[in-house]
Amino acid sequence: MKKIDNVKEFVEKIDSSKKLNPKDLSSDQDLSIAIMNLISIEEHLVFSGAKTNKTSFYDLIQDIRELRKNLMQKIIPSYEGEVWCISKHLLASSMRLMEVGTKQQSLNNKEEAYKLFNQAYELYCLFWGLNMNMLSVDSVKWIEDKTEDIKKLSAKIEKQDLPQAQENTSSGALSKMKAFVRKAVDCCIE
Repeated sequence: MKKIDNVKEFVEKIDSSKKLNPKDLSSDQDLSIAIMNLISIEEHLVFSGAKTNKTSFYDLIQDIRELRKNLMQKIIPSYEGEVWCISKHLLASSMRLMEVGTKQQSLNNKEEAYKLFNQAYELYCLFWGLNMNMLSVDSVKWIEDKTEDIKKLSAKIEKQDLPQAQENTSSGALSKMKAFVRKAVDCCIE
C-alpha cells in the first residue's frame, strides 16, 4: 500500500473510496458545500438588514444559523477546543475564495483566479484534514505574539497571500490553520 504523504492526498483518497460514481461528490462533500452556502446566507442577511434598515432580514438569521449548526453536527459530531469554529471559518473562507476566483475569471484574470481556486481547495482540504483527525495540533508550539508580527499576519490573511502548503509536510497547513485561528478568535461563540 502506498504511503500517503499529505492531507490533500489523504482527503482525495478517502473521497474516491466513498464515491459510488466517481463523477459525483460524496454526501459529506455535498453537505459541506450546503453549509458553506448557509454561512454565506447568514452574512448576506446581516448586510441586507443593514443596507435596507429592515429588521426582517435580521430575524431570519437565527433560523438559518440553527439549520447550519444542525447540518454541521452531521459532519462534525464531536470536537475539542475550537475545532467547530475553525471548521466554520475554513468553509466560509474557502467559499469566499471560490467566489473571488470566479469574479477574477470573469474579468479574464485567469492566473489570479487559478491561484484563488487552489487556495480555496487547500482550505477545504484543511477542513477535512482537521475533521478526519489527520492534523495534529498537539505538536504546534505557540510563539509569543509581537504586535508587528500580528499586523503582518493580518495583512497576509486579508490579502489571501498566505504561503503555499508544503507538498509533503503538514507544517504549511498548520501555519495556515494557526493564522485563521488567530483571525477568528473572538467570533467563535455559537
